[in-house]
Amino acid sequence: MSEPDFRLLGTDELLSAVVGDVVEIRVLENAMMQKIAELERRGAASELGYRNVADVLRHAVRWDLTTAQQWLARAGLLTREVTPTGSVLEPELPVTAAAVAEGALSGEHVSAVAKAMKSLPPEAERPLVEYAREHEPRAVKSFARDLAYRLFQNDPEPGEAEPELPVNRLRLQWKGDQLEVRASLDKITGAKFEAMIDPLAKPRPTTPAEGPDPRTRPKRDGDAFADLIDLMLRADRLPEHGGEPVTLTLTMPYADLASATGVATLDTHESVPAKLVRRLACNAGVIPVVLSGRSEQMDIGRKTRTFPTAIRRLLVARDGGCTFPGCDRPPKHCDAHHIRHWANGGPTSIDNATLLCRHHHTLIHQSEWEVKLHHGTPTFTPPTWLDPTRTPRTNPTPHTRWPVPA
Repeated sequence: MSEPDFRLLGTDELLSAVVGDVVEIRVLENAMMQKIAELERRGAASELGYRNVADVLRHAVRWDLTTAQQWLARAGLLTREVTPTGSVLEPELPVTAAAVAEGALSGEHVSAVAKAMKSLPPEAERPLVEYAREHEPRAVKSFARDLAYRLFQNDPEPGEAEPELPVNRLRLQWKGDQLEVRASLDKITGAKFEAMIDPLAKPRPTTPAEGPDPRTRPKRDGDAFADLIDLMLRADRLPEHGGEPVTLTLTMPYADLASATGVATLDTHESVPAKLVRRLACNAGVIPVVLSGRSEQMDIGRKTRTFPTAIRRLLVARDGGCTFPGCDRPPKHCDAHHIRHWANGGPTSIDNATLLCRHHHTLIHQSEWEVKLHHGTPTFTPPTWLDPTRTPRTNPTPHTRWPVPA
């Protein structure tokens, strides 16, 4: 019987055939792992005079040692164990094992899930595997980091002692006719204090009569502290910084603020837990997206094809990086993409744009992938050959969860 001539198949048929072959290969690989696990279980290495099954496989199938060890490790994760009393134990990764048996996951997926599960609770396996069914192993690793952060964001880092809660301390001690002040402030209070002191501590302008300001920085900071006390006694007058009232700006998604999850970012790029931000928000506004100090037009319509700085800043705040499903490239590696092409009348605006890395930007322009904004979230529809139902997909990593500001 002659082999079929694949040159006669259409592209969709050929790709579907490849996908079907991969599923069959993965099912066969699962059966092979079951056999490898049985070799390990029955002590085949000792029976054959080898130190371990990995060395047996090196010679039997001409794998290098690393490959043999990987197969052996994956087999141990996905197979049932039989105790000396005859009881059957479930695999270490039961959800993963079921998906592998279906041909849905590769060996690289198994390794990525196994590595992630070392630091995640058992209930995390199911969402991790569901994500792995739709994405490549590298993306699974990124999703696992996000999942771990959401589960353990309030916990200390592994191996670290429970951190002490930040405490504000102020020590006042009179020495002669001066009051000595020593303070230790938490991150939020310290940032607010620094923001208030900074504009008051600037050197005085140089004048013909006095010349440049002769004060050292500690002296200027001390005088600024004294000025701040006077200003607090006149509550209707506050210092300005850059022509605006002193403001401590925090950037974070409103949804995270409402649910007390995630972190906000200070002007200094320091991260602040949401619970502290909620407390601060009781008497201060929180701006979800910060542009510049002056008003800048966000929707410039048909005036230009290139995205100006103002819109790109807003895109970076909303998208945080490439929005293509499974991609974790940061903003500096991304282009601003017109969802409705500029040449077809699409405006250069936040409502017609998303960030894409160069690779996925090219893919969107040259393939049947489609992208639209759905309630402010970039949503991608795959080609028919990849998903006959064309089910929309989004990038579930944190950088796509930023809301579009009103």
